[in-house]
Amino acid sequence: MQDKQLVIGRFAPSPTGPLHLGSLYTALASFLEARSQQGLWLLRIDDLDTPRNIKGSVESILTTLELFGLHWDRSVVYQSRQQAVYDEILDHIEARQLTYRCRCSRKMLSSAVYSGYCKDRFIAPDNPHALRIRTDSRMISFYDALQGWITHHLAEQHGDFILKRRDRIIAYQFAVVIDDDRQQVNQVVRGYDLLDSTPKQIYLQQLLGLKTPRYMHVPIIIDRHGYKLSKQTRATAVDLAAPGTVIFELLVLLKQQPPPELQHAPVTELLDWAILHWNPAPLRHSQCIDSPLQIRSPV
Repeated sequence: MQDKQLVIGRFAPSPTGPLHLGSLYTALASFLEARSQQGLWLLRIDDLDTPRNIKGSVESILTTLELFGLHWDRSVVYQSRQQAVYDEILDHIEARQLTYRCRCSRKMLSSAVYSGYCKDRFIAPDNPHALRIRTDSRMISFYDALQGWITHHLAEQHGDFILKRRDRIIAYQFAVVIDDDRQQVNQVVRGYDLLDSTPKQIYLQQLLGLKTPRYMHVPIIIDRHGYKLSKQTRATAVDLAAPGTVIFELLVLLKQQPPPELQHAPVTELLDWAILHWNPAPLRHSQCIDSPLQIRSPV
């Protein structure tokens, strides 16, 4: 009898500031999904977008996760230390003529779907340019554990997307595919706002002959104005003074119905209960969840 495959999940925050409630909510969902299956939970710091990185954020993120009992397995992986890996695979993709150089600026783009203006134009390597992947007419379908079957026509809905930006920074869509494969991640739990990125990533997985993880996109927390809790909407950092209270509230937001007697329990007891009783089904087909008044971000 074949052994059951070890579940490997991950959390991959960007070091653009301290963790806010929305980030911790996603981290907790990812943690519980992995731990409830006796799986590994890895931590990766997505620090490639260096202009947005804020000094001290990495230390703050690590401290917060540990304080809230979200202990990761294996060593922390930093994207910024994987540059040689990305470059080598990009060279391989370019050699297969699957990419082309693009000089279009954002001001030149009239649509979120790229028109292909630079696809058949010669652009010298020494001219500033982005690197785009050539998409085709294939349909990308995948089953999301909460959102159900998702199907996208890649060329029509996304177009030729960027793998390496004009400022020479590796794009998120490319880096995450390579990172997940290198870490053997087979279960990705993240926010609903990243659902549209998944068909692009599956397309790259198919081109590179990589395995596709199982996906679960949890609803995002929104503030009283309907905006996702984020640094852009001035979401405040997680309150470190009462980790048990915050975890309890997050379990409520995740529709886990923790018993009232655990409301003032220590983090370890709360997490033990949550791992044993984890059931994401009540979140099915939800795209967003309104945050309770006491933990909304000020806007």
